[in-house]
Amino acid sequence: MGDDEAVTAVRRWHEAAAGTVLLDGFHALKHALRFGAEVPIAVTSDKAAALALADDLAGDLTAVIEERLVEVSARTLRDLVPRAHPTQVAALAVRRDRRGNLEELAGPSRSAPVVVLDNPRNLGNVGAVVRLAAGFGVAGVVTTGDIDPWHPNAVRSGAGLHFATAVERLASDDLPPGPLYALDPEGEDIRSVAIPDDALLAFGSERHGISPEVRKRATRLVALPMRPQVSSYNLATSVAMALFHWGGPAQTGPARVSG
Repeated sequence: MGDDEAVTAVRRWHEAAAGTVLLDGFHALKHALRFGAEVPIAVTSDKAAALALADDLAGDLTAVIEERLVEVSARTLRDLVPRAHPTQVAALAVRRDRRGNLEELAGPSRSAPVVVLDNPRNLGNVGAVVRLAAGFGVAGVVTTGDIDPWHPNAVRSGAGLHFATAVERLASDDLPPGPLYALDPEGEDIRSVAIPDDALLAFGSERHGISPEVRKRATRLVALPMRPQVSSYNLATSVAMALFHWGGPAQTGPARVSG
């Protein structure tokens, strides 16, 4: 890979940085490309290793990744991304269109729930929930409060799967339509409740639970089974349990655990 191409890649990176989100690592790039993200620039300090990963984990994308990735020096990669991912791959992607996301979330024929994270505080948990939502094929993830669900730390934790589902921040008064099932310790055992496909599934923070505004709007309060004297589950764990109870689409193959 020539020096001129590397210099051009760095220039393109800086030009695109203001209007894009960071895809941190091979898996984030793989998922973003797989779900149609616009990726103006992708770099690596070891293209041969990245292509070997592509052959192993994303054969459908090997040719695309080979065309997109520009090899730069390890020092240049560290300058662009101070905390480089172990795969030594980084890219920039254009954030999904907000108007399109809102249309998907509010669609009258929505056939899967929307996950609502009510004032979440941990960006890693937000990304983990997005990853779950993408896997279960839900309509989207909505957050309330002051955390941006597209923050780089959330995108990193979500492994690029923000591009597989609608992810937006909304005020609690502007949630999408649909019956709202709020997770709350005082609710009915979720195992006795059928979750409709057009539901909103609302989860509060581990410490404070759902807000009064979301509680007031709730169609039903439901609770996850929990041993007495255990105070709470991790947020992503709670979402996984509730979505598993809902059921989700028919799966085409076994899950694969990856970083």
